[in-house]
Amino acid sequence: MSGKKSEKAARASKEARIDAGVAAPKVATSAGELRRDGLRRVVITGAGTINALGHDVKTTMEAYREGRCGITQLEFRDVERLSIQIGAQVHNWSPETYFNRQQILLYDKFTQFTLLAAKQAVEQSGLHFEGALGLRSGVILGTAGGGLNTWDENYRAVYEEGKNRVHPFVVPKLMNNAAASHVSMEFGLRGPAFTVATACASSNHAMGLAFQMVRSGAAEVMLSGGSEAMLCFGGVKAWEGLRVMSKDACRPFSANRNGMVQGEGAGVFVFESYEHAKARGAEILAEVVGFAMSSDAQDIVMPSAQGAERAISGAIADAGLNPEQVGYINAHGTGTAANDKTECAAVARAFGHHADRLMISSTKSMHGHLIGGTGAVELLACIMALRDGVIAPTINYQEPDPECALDVVPNEAREATVDAVLSNAFAFGGLNAVIALRRV
Repeated sequence: MSGKKSEKAARASKEARIDAGVAAPKVATSAGELRRDGLRRVVITGAGTINALGHDVKTTMEAYREGRCGITQLEFRDVERLSIQIGAQVHNWSPETYFNRQQILLYDKFTQFTLLAAKQAVEQSGLHFEGALGLRSGVILGTAGGGLNTWDENYRAVYEEGKNRVHPFVVPKLMNNAAASHVSMEFGLRGPAFTVATACASSNHAMGLAFQMVRSGAAEVMLSGGSEAMLCFGGVKAWEGLRVMSKDACRPFSANRNGMVQGEGAGVFVFESYEHAKARGAEILAEVVGFAMSSDAQDIVMPSAQGAERAISGAIADAGLNPEQVGYINAHGTGTAANDKTECAAVARAFGHHADRLMISSTKSMHGHLIGGTGAVELLACIMALRDGVIAPTINYQEPDPECALDVVPNEAREATVDAVLSNAFAFGGLNAVIALRRV
């Protein structure tokens, strides 16, 4: 074949792979680092969280190792009127410890959680965003409910208590982009800043987009993750209507499961180009290597194994991995029959025979379902698996389910060396988002 024909064939092959959603092969740069046809490597250099298991990353990971459950009796106004009275609530939360009176008037609880997690992440990263770096840095966050506590409080004031006025800050306090905006102002992030709201996949969509921005060169650093604070009377009452909530425990993949349990909190990460992190000598927690998203285009609440499988396979392809290289999946694993069975079927379709050798666990059994914030807290379990060689368990597991016949790491954490992991998120509306990480 002539040189020109060979070049043309190679170009056509590359375009075909891109059209099919398969990543182009890695190529070596002059610096000896591997990239994808000019796309940059992306790493995580900082992490922060607050959730029912702990007010920081260290405490949360300790809870993962111990298989500790953060689900308790709910404590807030009118909880006795609810049929569902359990949840993974953040206890001992005192906003006055972190914010002044003026800030508390302006920050809904979901924004408070986000700012605390973001400060932890930035502190760990060691970054300062003065000058040019601030112009090349941004924030993308996920949430489903946004300022739901503010909605709940003010509806109560107007409809129940008969008040005719609300506080002037109600709108800026409840808007879904409030947390992203306040994070950008807190750190001087003058690049892209926005919020993604895709129900239970919000955090994964946000982090996937942040990854793509850094990889493409559109930004040098992105703060990303998600938060949720739906545990109030109105928030839980709305979810009761769906009849998918458990009254006693979250038991993902267990044959006797009876529904999901809500949680609250936030997780935020620093996504940074590998070159930038390496040049400043930053500690790298993990490398983000792939992301894919899909839509079932089928049903507003019932999931599709085909849609989930396309997102899983797409993330593996985007990462340039073989399915056999993936050792662990942090499952969406809500504890509902529809989700658990569909997810297991999707994993089996995506991995074939390797599905039997995979470890897959749901940490929602411990920290509950944070809806729009859940993927961010779950990413911590993925980082722990890669860095520490500890696989977080699926607790409360009691009875094997033939339709979920995978290694779900039941009840106890496990020591294992894994090189690559996935984090699954599948949302109402048929929206799927899967992230792939690799050990550095």
